[in-house]
Amino acid sequence: MGIQTRAFKFRIYPTKQQEKHLLYHIHLSKELWNSLLAKNKEKYWEEDRFLSKSEMQLMIKKSDLYSQTAQVLSHRLHNAIRKKTDAKKQGITCGFPRFKSFDRMKSLNYPQFGFFLGQKLKVTPFGEICIVKHRQMEGRIKTLTLKRESSGKWFAIFCAEKEKQAPEQHTGPAVGLDLGLTNFAALSDGTMVKNPHHFGKWAKKLGVAQRRLSAKKKGGKNRLRAKLKVAKLSEKVANSRLDFLQKTAKKLLSSYSFIALEKLRIQDMAQQKYGKWINDASWGMFTNILGYKAEEAGCQLVFVDPKNTTKECSACGTLVEKTLQQRQHVCPNCGLKIDRDTNASINILNRATAGIAGSNACGDGEKRTPSLKQEAQAFGQGVIH
Repeated sequence: MGIQTRAFKFRIYPTKQQEKHLLYHIHLSKELWNSLLAKNKEKYWEEDRFLSKSEMQLMIKKSDLYSQTAQVLSHRLHNAIRKKTDAKKQGITCGFPRFKSFDRMKSLNYPQFGFFLGQKLKVTPFGEICIVKHRQMEGRIKTLTLKRESSGKWFAIFCAEKEKQAPEQHTGPAVGLDLGLTNFAALSDGTMVKNPHHFGKWAKKLGVAQRRLSAKKKGGKNRLRAKLKVAKLSEKVANSRLDFLQKTAKKLLSSYSFIALEKLRIQDMAQQKYGKWINDASWGMFTNILGYKAEEAGCQLVFVDPKNTTKECSACGTLVEKTLQQRQHVCPNCGLKIDRDTNASINILNRATAGIAGSNACGDGEKRTPSLKQEAQAFGQGVIH
């Protein structure tokens, strides 16, 4: 069945001495990355080539950084430079990797060796670190990443591999899902999933904290405190959003065995003026979560062409034009009266079950769906609340 890779994230609580040691090693990582990058750039401008792997290995031996972590760092830089070289061969302009400040270097990597997980996490050279294992890990641990978030919290992230097993096929009804901004999702059975507007709940406090941060003098302790305040508020927004998406996906997959969605170009849509609300809704993250959870649960996830899902009547197929203010679909041909988002979700389900799905449907699905675009514009203009 192949190999399945999963990541498991646990909170760790290093002592003050361990945290000081961890921060020192992150500082060493930053210095090693910057020195390797500087040497590569120097070699490129002088000899029109980059350092070989063996030359980089000689450099990392001089560092006080743990050898496994140093090799991972060297490998990452080598891959980044190789991508630049490949892009140049294809005639694509590509810049050098960036030098890293302390704020941009937040983690230490251990590939297979240098750590042991028991009641506590034993990591070379930090000793035993308290860890909260809130869930059981599955598979063989391949790598460990020790990461410090902007809020000051430390986490251990394990990457584990296991053999894929065919899941038991989940039996249940089929449903179409229309993602939106007024409601997070409209289901073809008439159910509405409310949009919690995570950013909106914290926007005022976050705005005040960011203004206070910008007013503080750089390099001072007050600025560090203000920066930490902003980071903690941002973390609350991110955590509440992720929790909502995980729970919503789990609830849907426990209730339905077949879920149909529109194939949207979310990245392009998020670059428009209504991108703030689209990013807050996190349709892309939700789709990814739904995808891997559906695979584990034995459910089927199908994407369809989003063209005219809002305009088309789900009963007779007539295209009905709607203004931004019209939240009801009223068909002049068959007389169907239904919520516009529910109508769209029924159309999505009909297209999926009719076989217009998968790769064939996604080909035309590169266009933005009018329903989501119009709704986003209306939301931004205050038409929809």
